[in-house]
Amino acid sequence: MMFEPHKFSMRPALCLLVLPLLLAGCKSKAGSAPAQVTIVPAADPSLVQVDKPEEFPLATAVEYSAQTSLTATGSVNPDIQRAVPVITLASGRVVDLRVKLGDTVRKGQLLMAVRSDDIAAAYSQYRKAVTDEVLAKTQLDRAQLLFDKGAYAKSQLEIAKDTEDKARVDVETNAEHLRLIGVANPDSPQVGMVNVYAPISGVIIAQNVAPGSAAGNNLAGSPNAFTIADLSRVWIVCDVYENDLANIHMGDAAEVHLNAYPDRTLHGTISDIGAVLDPSIRTAKVRIDVENPGGILRIGMFATATFHGKARVMHVSVPATALLHLHDRDWIYIADAKDGEKFRRVGVTVGDMLPNGMQEVVSGLQPGARAVTNALALQQTVDNQ
Repeated sequence: MMFEPHKFSMRPALCLLVLPLLLAGCKSKAGSAPAQVTIVPAADPSLVQVDKPEEFPLATAVEYSAQTSLTATGSVNPDIQRAVPVITLASGRVVDLRVKLGDTVRKGQLLMAVRSDDIAAAYSQYRKAVTDEVLAKTQLDRAQLLFDKGAYAKSQLEIAKDTEDKARVDVETNAEHLRLIGVANPDSPQVGMVNVYAPISGVIIAQNVAPGSAAGNNLAGSPNAFTIADLSRVWIVCDVYENDLANIHMGDAAEVHLNAYPDRTLHGTISDIGAVLDPSIRTAKVRIDVENPGGILRIGMFATATFHGKARVMHVSVPATALLHLHDRDWIYIADAKDGEKFRRVGVTVGDMLPNGMQEVVSGLQPGARAVTNALALQQTVDNQ
């Protein structure tokens, strides 16, 4: 009877030893189906092991020859060779304004009328020159008649001819002055008024006058009343960092995309690379000449340009389905060289989409690497474990 307490005290210990064995047996029966994917221990978290690698077909990364490219941002600007300022040399005040900023005008269209004292003064000088020329012509005719009859010296005839020539020059000079300040026909001017016409067809991209405001070179703040630009061709001016300038050259092709028309691609060529850099942001202005079909390009629009160089570089291409976009990066699963049941996830930098469902890989992948073609399926399997 002295040993009875010890007998009962050993039973809990035996239960504790038997219980783990029972639990282990139950767990082995419940987990009879093995997991399909197993992640290799934390020493290399980018490596995963699969029990059925045949479910994840592979494709060999092949070399792909591509043109060098560079992307920059910019804006639409007028071609200054196609932009013409509209000025009036007759100073005065605008009394009739026919157009405004943004209007499309035709060559020869009336833009505005200016009341100017310059016209009256110039016309007065012209009329005086005409009168003097009439008198000089009359005196020359009389001198010629007398000389023919022997009653006039040849020297006096020559003086009369010189006077008439000078008078005629004065008439021509004053008439040209009237034309320069806007009087088309000096013999029938609008007294004190000058009409200003469009020198070319295009769009008014700048306006410096308003009804009743001063106009002309002397009174106005700016001598240019308007600026008219032919927008059938425009410039895309981009900022390119100095580290990238070696990758672009005059005459290189460029593709232009606009925020306003994201599905439309325009083509142009580099026509100028700025010789002076912006000292604050270290960029140079690069100019692209672009056709403007239908006038869709408007001054000030934001644009993105991709420059394609003449040199070619070798990249790698894989099926687009081999790409996995995760955590704001692009990844590819490649077969491990030592174990065909293991795949390694590597980060890559992608380029353009290629024909036949292929994707350009700029960096991070070597030619000959075997990439999993259904990377998304593999990643989902990993996530479900």
